Amino acid sequence: MSQSDPSAALARLRRLLHGILLLGLVGTLTELLLIGHDEDPWQSIPLVVLGVAILTTLGIVVTRAAAPAAVTRVFQGTMAVMVLSGAMGSVLHYRANMEFKLEMDPSLSGVALFSSVLQAKAPPTLAPGSMALLGLLGLVCSFRLDAQTP
Repeated sequence: MSQSDPSAALARLRRLLHGILLLGLVGTLTELLLIGHDEDPWQSIPLVVLGVAILTTLGIVVTRAAAPAAVTRVFQGTMAVMVLSGAMGSVLHYRANMEFKLEMDPSLSGVALFSSVLQAKAPPTLAPGSMALLGLLGLVCSFRLDAQTP
């Protein structure tokens, strides 16, 4: 393979993206474990999803170009669940913050309430968006993965 071989360049880029994805997955899982993000069943969902995402990403990395279609589909499904869990987490964080803000100041409404909720630090309203971004990165990593040649 020459340096200008497009399939070799794609394979290198894919390995780099998988490495970045694994770094993000492990970092996010570690952070959630360190902050005790397991107080109720809803908070355990991202821990489970991240654990499965790490395992499926490792499965793709280990099998590389020889990844069976089933492994690729499980990986893609896991990444789709990551996107959905990130969106759902943002909704749950937003609702929790809105309830708290309204308890503290029932007069809040409209843009003032919305702004106050988004600026809340605990739980950070948009933090679950990182799960969605990691899921999207994983989906990009799997683009034409089943058509990849070594």
